[in-house]
Amino acid sequence: MKKILYIVALMVLGTGAVSAQEEVRWYSIEEAIQLTRQEPRVLLIDVYTDWCGWCKRMDATTFSDPKVAAAMNRDFYPVKLNAEGKEDIVLGDRTYKFVASGSRGYHEMAAIVTNGRLSYPTISYVDPQGKVLQAAPGYKTPEQFRVYLEYYSGETYKQLTFQEFSSQYADRETTVIENL
Repeated sequence: MKKILYIVALMVLGTGAVSAQEEVRWYSIEEAIQLTRQEPRVLLIDVYTDWCGWCKRMDATTFSDPKVAAAMNRDFYPVKLNAEGKEDIVLGDRTYKFVASGSRGYHEMAAIVTNGRLSYPTISYVDPQGKVLQAAPGYKTPEQFRVYLEYYSGETYKQLTFQEFSSQYADRETTVIENL
């Protein structure tokens, strides 16, 4: 009987721990731009499609990682942007639309934030003034993604290139591991 109660207690505690984990708070691009006017932050735009397997994997692994989710919510305005979405996006006096092309098509906003390189998933980093800082294509593990989060969360991107920062980051990680 004690063994059963112990197992049930572990299941209840385990369920509580899972539900207590932080989840990414996703915004529409319109909401994120409005928020950045009040409190400037970099927009982190996840450009995805419904059929993209790597996009789904990034949702299931990288974006569900508690450290990644916490950093995204704290330091960025995370945006989900369906690259094949049919809804108009209105920013100021400009309306961005879906462009029919071939069997699928693409959304004009996806083409802008990926610098015309429509590949999925792509994470685009856009500064508070609307400038695309980087469009990083491809699946990233939580560990790989945290390098981007650290780089764009402060002012570092204004002082170093991503390549310079990531090499320093890798050197720092190696030093930490060697000192353990």
